[in-house]
Order: sequence, then structure tokens, then C-alpha cells
Amino acid sequence: MGYSSDVTDKEWEIIEPLLPTKKKTRPPLWTKRQILDGVFYPQIMSFHPI
Repeated sequence: MGYSSDVTDKEWEIIEPLLPTKKKTRPPLWTKRQILDGVFYPQIMSFHPI
């Protein structure tokens, strides 16, 4: 279960192709989607307190 600030599947379909691809290195700890969710969480929650 996520937060109301999490990127939806429909939003992700739009955002994902715009992000740069990663070079062949070790696997990331977090997905790009998880990073964006973390960026959006404080911005959205500051306007809509729980």
C-alpha cells in the first residue's frame, strides 16, 4: 500500500520514457519510480497534511 503522493501507473507511463537510461553497472538499490515517489512525497504532503 502506497501513499497518495505515489506516482500512478498512468503517470509512470508518461514519465518513464523521459528518464535517462542507466549504463551497465551494479543494480540500483531503488527503482527510478521509488526515487520519484520519495521526491514527490514531502511536496504533496506539505499541501495535504494527514
